[in-house]
Amino acid sequence: MAWLDPLILSRIHFAFTISFHIIFPSFTIGLAAWLAVLKFLHLKTNKEIYSQIYQHWIKIFAVSFAMGVVSGILLSYQFGTNWSVFSRNTGNVLGPLMGYEVLTAFFLEASFLGIMLFGHDKVSNRMHLVATLIVAIGTVISAFWILSANSWMHTPAGYRIDENGVFYPTDWVQVVFNPSFVYRFIHMVLAAYLTTSFVVAGVAGYYFIKGIHKDHAKIMLGMAMITISILSPLQIFAGDLQGLGTLKHQPVKVAAMEGIWEDEVGANLRLFGVPDEEAETTRYSVEIPYATGLILTHSLTGEVKGLKNWPKDERPPVAIVFYAFRIMVGLGFVMLFIGIAGTYLYFRGKLFETRWFNKACLLCSPIGFISILSGWFVAECGRQPYVVYGLLKTKDAISPVPAESILFSLITFICVYSMIFGFGLYYVIRLMRKGPDVIGDVTIGSHNIKDPIAVIDVKPKRGKNV
Repeated sequence: MAWLDPLILSRIHFAFTISFHIIFPSFTIGLAAWLAVLKFLHLKTNKEIYSQIYQHWIKIFAVSFAMGVVSGILLSYQFGTNWSVFSRNTGNVLGPLMGYEVLTAFFLEASFLGIMLFGHDKVSNRMHLVATLIVAIGTVISAFWILSANSWMHTPAGYRIDENGVFYPTDWVQVVFNPSFVYRFIHMVLAAYLTTSFVVAGVAGYYFIKGIHKDHAKIMLGMAMITISILSPLQIFAGDLQGLGTLKHQPVKVAAMEGIWEDEVGANLRLFGVPDEEAETTRYSVEIPYATGLILTHSLTGEVKGLKNWPKDERPPVAIVFYAFRIMVGLGFVMLFIGIAGTYLYFRGKLFETRWFNKACLLCSPIGFISILSGWFVAECGRQPYVVYGLLKTKDAISPVPAESILFSLITFICVYSMIFGFGLYYVIRLMRKGPDVIGDVTIGSHNIKDPIAVIDVKPKRGKNV
């Protein structure tokens, strides 16, 4: 049976584990940076509300970080079990990059994570801020090395190959800063910050809807909207730069993303459609004339190569890439709309009182994760049939393991992940719904303050949180 093909099962296995894993680092990268900002504001203003928000979200960070570490360790073992040929052939290049990630990032994070989590009342506020900053920097350094390794697989550089197909580095600068790395790194870090911002905005929206923790929610929503309104247009710009680089180095992926089969001068943008790989056409397409050509070539007469320029066995799975790309881009424009709407409501003085916007923030809280997963599907499926683009095919990189063993391992992973990470996600959601631990009310001064980073007074009162 086709589904018992070791290649297909190995790819599904890796897709399952990487999809689970990427959720947590993409959240903790942004969350660590936000916690550092909260700690700085607490130190600068001496307002307890910042500390209360920090102490609330650091619990969520701890659980998410732990799940990210566990899923990442299991993921790395998979290189040896399911992809041993890939590991053998590329280990001289990718192995050191993974090692640098552990040495420069993971050890850095692990060293100061204890102070960050448990040192709130045991070290000075300045030292606690330093520990939080180091953990936040460590998460970005970790992303740096992982994106460098992954980008090298897309645009390999600075290497030589011996007669046995084994890669050897010849220029580490070219290996690390390969042609696609900078764009992909920026795109991923911005995505991580936006993902965290939408989660924070969604939780704040939930508090407003329920009428609880309103003072905390004002700070959370205000800070999230500042980040979203600034980063969402920057992310679209970064995505455009990455698209230009992809057109240069992986034009077949771009053709799949756009559903273009024939060479087109001034290519139309297909908003929607149904790619038919057998008939080699995109059916029922809704198109904007010249838009794809203008976006990709910055010219109305620029040419975009069609999929028919490549043999069928050299093309990626078109439908997956086509649909995932539209999900990613569509959600990107939803993010832009939320940022614009939030800015408009802020200057109208209605950011915190507009119920439909609170509901929109709550509904949009997971879109960062969906966008990242969609983007990774575009990147990784669009690279097929290669695992190292143009040099090592995926079918030649798998381990000589029976399909039955891979299937058993996949079923086991699904069951274990569903149980362990299901409980973890349930606990994180409970923490979010519960909100900060506050003794008495936290109130904002007698007048209506619109600024989300305004001076805040802490006044003990009886009763529930306002």
